[in-house]
Amino acid sequence: MTDDLKRSIVRLMAEGYKDEIVARRLGMSVRTCRRHIAEIMEELEATSRFQAGANAALSKLLSYPQDTV
Repeated sequence: MTDDLKRSIVRLMAEGYKDEIVARRLGMSVRTCRRHIAEIMEELEATSRFQAGANAALSKLLSYPQDTV
């Protein structure tokens, strides 16, 4: 799995989308999407989706562009 794909999955999960919607938006099967999510959660040492989001933010995997003034 590429880093761009990983970031896209984490971003969509952080926005609250369910696995089915994440899969559809990224053009993959739900089963493949869930496998990727499981790999991401394992990499982030997370036991829940909430913890995965928190760990992703801490590891800079989940980042949004800074607002400019």
